[in-house]
Amino acid sequence: MVKIAVYGKGGIGKSTTVSNVSAALADMGYKVMQIGCDPKADSTSSLHGQGEIATVLDLVREKKNSFALEDMVHEGYGGVICVEAGGPTPGLGCAGRGIIAALEKLKEKGAYDVYKPDVVIYDVLGDVVCGGFSMPMRGGYADKVFVITSGENMAIHAAANIAVAIDGFKDRGYASLGGIILNHRDVRDENAKVAELAADINSEIVGELSRSETVTDAEDLGKTVIEAFPDSEMAEEYRCLAKKLIEICGIR
Repeated sequence: MVKIAVYGKGGIGKSTTVSNVSAALADMGYKVMQIGCDPKADSTSSLHGQGEIATVLDLVREKKNSFALEDMVHEGYGGVICVEAGGPTPGLGCAGRGIIAALEKLKEKGAYDVYKPDVVIYDVLGDVVCGGFSMPMRGGYADKVFVITSGENMAIHAAANIAVAIDGFKDRGYASLGGIILNHRDVRDENAKVAELAADINSEIVGELSRSETVTDAEDLGKTVIEAFPDSEMAEEYRCLAKKLIEICGIR
């Protein structure tokens, strides 16, 4: 089992990318578990098509520990196991608690032994890399961290901060940086800016995704591009990215 954490600034297309990668890996025959670590709890919505699902933090609030593993997970496209950490009641508590609760409860209730995923992907908001938001990159969780960015200044700033956090944890046996995924927004000098970022953090661009209306069309249908438009150029881009990520992580 290989565990991958994907970080990026809010709104950068992280959940869309992760869900399409999960779908592509499922089509390739891998058993995938996707864990949404964003308080919005919408990471897996295009995979399971069920609208809002019970989050781990909701279950903990409502039932303490009196709930089953099956209450936490929902099967989506291609058998992808979907989990949403959730967030606190607005105005109360810390959003990072949902991530901590989700990862602890999944482990406590034997999720990895029951579902035996080949690949676990954490979809993590990267605007703030502290507390619960840093938990997926800690020892025992992710093996590799990939950072999604565009050429927009705020996205690059967030990506650089994430890389600093990963570097700060390197002596503790935490996850290492796997590379940068460039999600194009077609801003001026985008490739050059992201290439400069990669050089600054001693990494590389491991995948690029075009800006495409196909992504929006699929989202309007509540599906991934892989499911809605499997023969499209964008679907092929997601498949290529999925293959590259598993190559870097050493999955066979």
